Amino acid sequence: MARYEQYHVFSIPQPLLDTLVPRSIGNLPAAAPPVLEEPSRPSSPSPAPLAPAGARACNICLGATFADVDEQRTHFRSDWHRYNVKMRVSGGNAVSEVQFAQLADGLEDSLSGSASSSDDNDESDDDAVSTLVRKTKRLHTIREDGDGDDETSTRSVPNAPLAWFHSPPATQLGIYKVLFPSDLISYRGEDAGQRYLQELKDMQSGGGEEGRKWALFMTAGGHFAGAVIRVSRPEGEEDSGTTKKGKQKKPKPDTEVLLHKTFHRYTTRRKQGGSQGLNDSSGRKAISAGAQLRRYGEQALRDDIRNLLTDWADELHDCERIFIRASVSNRRIFLDYEGAILEKGDDRLRTFPFPTRRPTQSELLRCLQELTRVKISHLTEDALREQDDAYLASLPKPKPAPAPAPAQPPRRPEKPKLTAEEAAQLDAQRALAERWARALEMVAKGRLDALRAFLARGDPLGPGGVDARAPEGVEDAAPGETLLVYAVRRGAEDAVRWLLEDARADPTLAVQRADAPAPAADDEGDEDGAPVPGTRRTAYDYARTRGVRNVFRRCAAEHAEWWDWLGAGEGGARVPSALSRAMEEEREGKKKVRRRGLKDKIREREAAQKEREAELPAAEPPKPEVRRREPAEGPRKLGGAAGAGESVMGLTPEMRAKVERERRARAAEARMKALGGGR
Repeated sequence: MARYEQYHVFSIPQPLLDTLVPRSIGNLPAAAPPVLEEPSRPSSPSPAPLAPAGARACNICLGATFADVDEQRTHFRSDWHRYNVKMRVSGGNAVSEVQFAQLADGLEDSLSGSASSSDDNDESDDDAVSTLVRKTKRLHTIREDGDGDDETSTRSVPNAPLAWFHSPPATQLGIYKVLFPSDLISYRGEDAGQRYLQELKDMQSGGGEEGRKWALFMTAGGHFAGAVIRVSRPEGEEDSGTTKKGKQKKPKPDTEVLLHKTFHRYTTRRKQGGSQGLNDSSGRKAISAGAQLRRYGEQALRDDIRNLLTDWADELHDCERIFIRASVSNRRIFLDYEGAILEKGDDRLRTFPFPTRRPTQSELLRCLQELTRVKISHLTEDALREQDDAYLASLPKPKPAPAPAPAQPPRRPEKPKLTAEEAAQLDAQRALAERWARALEMVAKGRLDALRAFLARGDPLGPGGVDARAPEGVEDAAPGETLLVYAVRRGAEDAVRWLLEDARADPTLAVQRADAPAPAADDEGDEDGAPVPGTRRTAYDYARTRGVRNVFRRCAAEHAEWWDWLGAGEGGARVPSALSRAMEEEREGKKKVRRRGLKDKIREREAAQKEREAELPAAEPPKPEVRRREPAEGPRKLGGAAGAGESVMGLTPEMRAKVERERRARAAEARMKALGGGR
C-alpha cells in the first residue's frame, strides 16, 4: 500500500533528504524550473494509488482524498477529474493536480477551475478539457511517427514557483522558491539545482534557540491581517521524553503564532471597487461625505499599520522571511516613509507565489500551511521523462523575429520625467498636506483628544512640531500659517487654550495673511480688544472674538515668564494687556453693582408711580355724548356737524393728521394738569 505523508519544509526526514537529487526537464539546464507534466501513455491503464485507510478517495485521480462528501462532489465536477476520466477512457494515464495545473498553463484557452454546475460553465470547461486531451494525443502521435521537430529545444520555459527534487524510485518533492535566499532564486548557472538542494539541507538545522520566525502581512479593500509566526522548532529541542508522572510528552507543533492582529477601515465604496485614493489620483476628486470618510479611513489604516510595525519592530528584526501581499499603492504603507521599520531593499521581503483571498487570520494560516507544506508526487522516472517531453511540446512556438520597421520621423522631445528623488519629494509633500488637513479638521471640530494623540507621533506637521508652518496645497490654511493662527481664526477657544497652555505653541511667531481682521473695539473698551497697530502680525491679531482675545490675556497673566506677551516689536506676542483673575473678579463685581443700581432705580420709579395714582381723585364715568344730526342741506363747519367736532369724516389725509395732533396735544395738557394737582 502506498503511503502519502505530509512533510514540513523544515522537518524533512533525514533518510529521505539523503536520497534527493535536483529535478530538471529533459535537455534543459539544471537551473530551469522543474515542471511535472503529462506522463506517457502505456498500453494499458495503470492502477490508481490507494488512499490512506479511513479516507474518501477518487479511484481515477492520483492522491485525491476528501474529508467529506461535499468535497468529493466538488472534485467530481472539477476540470482535473474530467481530464483524467477522458484520458483513462482513451487508454492514457491520470495525472496529479499539480501536473494538471501546469498542463493547463500551456493551454491558450484558460480553464475555469470552478465547481459551478451551470450548463454554460460545464460546456465551456468541457471544450477546454477536450482541447487539452487532443493536444496530448497529438503529441504522442508525433513522437510515434518520428515527425517531431527541434523547435521545442529552443522554446523558453516559464519560471515556475516551485523547485522540485527527485527521490528514486518514484517520489518527488516540491518547495516554493521564495523560501530560498534571493540571490539563489535569481541564479541561472548550471549548478543551480545542486545549490537548491544544499540550501534545503541547511534549512533542516539552524534557527537558534527561538526557532525560525516569519512575518506575514496582507492588506486589501480596507482589510488588514498580520502575524509573526515561529515556523520551526528551536534548535536542539526534542519531542521525545516523558513527564514527571511518567507520561509521554506531547510533540510540540512545528509552527506557533507569536503575534497576530487584524482590523478593517472603510476605504472602498461598496460594490464599486477601487480605493478612494486611486479615484482621487485619476482626477475625479469626489466631495461627498462618503468620499471624505473613505479618505479618512485610508489615512487611519495607513497610520494603524505603521504603528503596528513600530510596536512589532523587535520581532520583525528577528524574522527570517517577511511576506507582504499588497497592491502597488498599498505597498507604500509598509515601505518608503520616514522612520520606516522595513527598508525597500530588504533581502527578507517576499510576495506570496499563489493567489490569496480576503486578508483574515484564517487566510494567513492557510497561506502559511501552503508555504511550509512540501508538495509530493509519486511518478516513475520513465513517466517523468515522458511528461517532460509533453510539457515542452505544449509550450508556444517562438515567434519569428519582426521585420525592421521603416525609419520614422523624429518625434518631438517628450516632457522630462521626474527622477526618483523628485517623485519621492512630491509624495512627501502630498503626505504632509494630508496630515495638515487632518490636524485642521480636528481643530475645527474641537477634537482635542485626537489632536493630542496625533501630535504625539513625532512631528507629523513637519519640522517645528506644533509651531510648524502650513505647506502649500492645504485648502483651509495659507502657506506659512501655524496651527495656532488657524485655531484663532476659527474662534476655537478650547483649541487655542490647549495650544497655548498644554502644547506650548509660540504666540510670538509673525504670520502675514491678506485677510487679517481690522482692529475691533471690545465691549469693555479698546484697551482689551483692539490689536496693536503695526505691519507685523502675530496670532493675537487674527482674533475676531473677545473670548479668544481673553484666552491670550489670561495666559499672559498666568504664564508671564513663557513669552514676551506684551511686546510689540520683534519677538513680542502683541497682546495689549494681561487679564488676571483678580481683574476679572473686579470687573464682574463692577457689573454686579451696576446691575444692582439699575434695578433699584426701576423699583423707586415704580413706587413713585403707584403713589401718584393713589393721590388722584376717583374719576367720574364719562357721560355719553348725544350727537345731533345736521340737516342734509345747508353749509357745514370744518370738522363735521355740531356736537361731532371730533369727527374726521370727509377730510383729506393731511387734515386728519392735523386734527389727530391737536387731539393728542389737548390730552397731554390734561394729563399734565392732573399730575400738577390742578394748578
